[in-house]
Amino acid sequence: MDLGLKDRVYVVTGATRGLGNAAARALAADGAKLIITGRDTKAAADAAAEIGPDAVGIAADNADPETAERLIGAARAHFGRFDGVLISVGGPPPGFVADNSDEQWQAAFESVFLGAVRLARGAAAALGEGGVVGFVLSGSVHEPIPGLTISNGLRPGLAGFAKSLSDELGPRGIRVVGLLPARIDTDRVRELDSLSGDADAARAANEARIPLRRYGTPEEFGRTAAFMLSPAASYLTGVMLPVDGGARSGF
Repeated sequence: MDLGLKDRVYVVTGATRGLGNAAARALAADGAKLIITGRDTKAAADAAAEIGPDAVGIAADNADPETAERLIGAARAHFGRFDGVLISVGGPPPGFVADNSDEQWQAAFESVFLGAVRLARGAAAALGEGGVVGFVLSGSVHEPIPGLTISNGLRPGLAGFAKSLSDELGPRGIRVVGLLPARIDTDRVRELDSLSGDADAARAANEARIPLRRYGTPEEFGRTAAFMLSPAASYLTGVMLPVDGGARSGF
């Protein structure tokens, strides 16, 4: 199946590792050109080099109000067009209600929430018909994840924002989609498993609750993200898609 990604240009934030990197790799494999970001200049450059010649790495902080304009400008300067953005932000620090400080909440709000809103607004202003704004969110949009209190507080709000944005941008032919990963086998998830003191036991217990009885791979998430951002998904908008092996119950 041709996803229609060849020569389309996307900005993917938080793409030096984890789910953002997996999505960037999948997009590039189907012919997309990419601006990828991370907070560290060398990490961004190295990740882009590993993806291939049609990826450019730029150091950027989603909390910086100028980031959206800078990244969209880079896409046009390097590749002559801008077709969409996938907003992926590294998760805020783990912890329970009593563990997280006001400073941690404020920093996470600036980066995870307000930074994502700014990027989406900037993209919306720059995109034309056929453009797409994507968010990497979390299964916590529907059910809190133990040990991730800050993320549990912020991700559902972003999902609500994304849905509102999809309603507003739909008449212009611009789509807005969200991906809700759960137990994907990344460093972040392995860190969460280790919070219990026995990572192997925690993983086994989590896998037992997943209908497919295993964690997802970053590659599986990346392929799903590439499809959702592609013209092949042209009639999907306002969708918050669980990528969780069937873990979420209900319809």
